[in-house]
Amino acid sequence: MAGRIGAAYRTRPPDQNKAALHAIVKRGPPPGLLALDGDLAVGWCQVTPRAHVPALDRVPHLKCVDDAPVWSLSCFYVRIGYRRKGVMKALIVEALRMAKRAKAPALEAYPFDAALSPSASSTGFASTFKRAGFKIVARRIPARPIMRHDLGSVAE
Repeated sequence: MAGRIGAAYRTRPPDQNKAALHAIVKRGPPPGLLALDGDLAVGWCQVTPRAHVPALDRVPHLKCVDDAPVWSLSCFYVRIGYRRKGVMKALIVEALRMAKRAKAPALEAYPFDAALSPSASSTGFASTFKRAGFKIVARRIPARPIMRHDLGSVAE
């Protein structure tokens, strides 16, 4: 919710943030995807139209590259014990399909370049997205490229 409502996220009671997320889920499109191992949620990613995450435009190096109505893959979480087991890759594959079904022209991501920054992040690493077919479309600071995947070639 922080990316959607900004600083208010930290100042509101948690119940308000939870209610706001429930309202987004009901209204649609879904705000993200869950990865499950049986009944256990082992991963999550936020995937939604970029316009639904206005915080991206408040960060100078993540501002829009152009006016294309891209979707955004802006946040990940993988449960400890499930990391380095393909959960993030599976989430990326499904996010590509979800954005394609929504008729988005491209899916955008904002990972760190591990070769330039030791930062671990909830946005993933550029090498992971490169292997998934994403290409760098902007790099306003060295360690944080904006990457896109053209959805024309993605199977639904």
